[in-house]
Amino acid sequence: MMQPYLDTSVPAGVDPGEYARLLRRVHQAVLSGGRPPASLRPVIADSWERVRRSRVDPDAARPTPVLPREELQRHRSASPLADLLPMLRQSLMGVAEEASYIMVVADERCRVLWRDGPVRMRRIADSTGVVEGSQWSEEAVGTNALGTSLAVDRPLQVYSAEHYTRGLHQVTCSSAPVHDPRNGRALGAVILSGPARTVHPTTLALVSAVAQHAESQLRGRHHAHLERLRAVAAPLLSGIRENVLVVDSDGWTATAAGMDPPRRVLLPRGLQDGGAWLSGLGQCQVEPLPGGWLIRPGGGEAPAPTEVVLDLAGAAAPEVTVRGPSGGWTHRLTLRHCELLFLLSRHREGCSAARLAADLFGDPERLVTVRAEMSRLRRHLGGVVESRPYRFSEGLRVAVRTPDYAADLLPASSAPGIRRAREEVARAAHG
Repeated sequence: MMQPYLDTSVPAGVDPGEYARLLRRVHQAVLSGGRPPASLRPVIADSWERVRRSRVDPDAARPTPVLPREELQRHRSASPLADLLPMLRQSLMGVAEEASYIMVVADERCRVLWRDGPVRMRRIADSTGVVEGSQWSEEAVGTNALGTSLAVDRPLQVYSAEHYTRGLHQVTCSSAPVHDPRNGRALGAVILSGPARTVHPTTLALVSAVAQHAESQLRGRHHAHLERLRAVAAPLLSGIRENVLVVDSDGWTATAAGMDPPRRVLLPRGLQDGGAWLSGLGQCQVEPLPGGWLIRPGGGEAPAPTEVVLDLAGAAAPEVTVRGPSGGWTHRLTLRHCELLFLLSRHREGCSAARLAADLFGDPERLVTVRAEMSRLRRHLGGVVESRPYRFSEGLRVAVRTPDYAADLLPASSAPGIRRAREEVARAAHG
């Protein structure tokens, strides 16, 4: 499993107290329009830009009104993290008690679903608004570990005056998103928050490890679901002589007969009983099963796609729509595949693996990683991307929908090529 990048706040070897004082001077200078004495971390600078556009008041920002008890309970019951709560408490509460932290579990919309910790720390949390049912998005309270880690979709520590609102300058928080292993979507986050003087990089490492453990447990439950789907499909497959595939509702293969199955099939939204064109399988007949689909590939690939739309401006996660003579389908993209398609859209003549490696990692030598990602992307998007050089297929109409503001262009990406694109968009917007 790839270890996530840990975005800690205090540079190694730097005294936290001195660094907090420096951050307060930076905060004051930036908000007053002066020249800051130092640069913020890019992830924090980007967040401040988003927050200022949202007109968050650095002196008065508070979480949105707390959810009524009945609505909070409804969100708790619907959260996939509810069943993991005993494990999360067991993993984090010992540290919370010893180090004067509170533990928070939030959903994907930055709503605090559960909170626990020492009584004294819960009282302090009450004074800052970290209560069950409060909402901690960047738009509500400015830059903070919970809201910003979910905005950039990676573990993040926020310290002292890196918080946009002055009421949070005395705290440090570490947050890590928890993802659904079936589709990569963030289900929420786990957070440890405490006094600024307790800042330490290992806090973020612990939170990140616990989030990964939560994802591992969710992955185990998904495997158990696939096993049940195999059992349901076994009697059906025993009498079938043609190629057939059984997948769950997210397209993960449970079992197959007469064919070498793909690991996953990209299913279009609103899939219904009957005929459908599926990427990599061609025209198929699909039938619903409890918790999944039975797919009968009909043989023969559909005509080449004619249009691809990369939507980076929607309120939901980035997605790609592919259309052709046989219809169209829309699929949510991983961050890496978003980055690759966006970079290719800026270079229709094509890109070498070295150029993509430089744009993604700042290192043109990381060819193996780029080639592996491009191979996966081409398998998913049949007929859309070509190689040698990597480019969109000839004759394909390509449209890219970008957000109105530069800071909203793939905010989770730290790739050099994406950062340059944001700067170009910002310069163009300012004439």
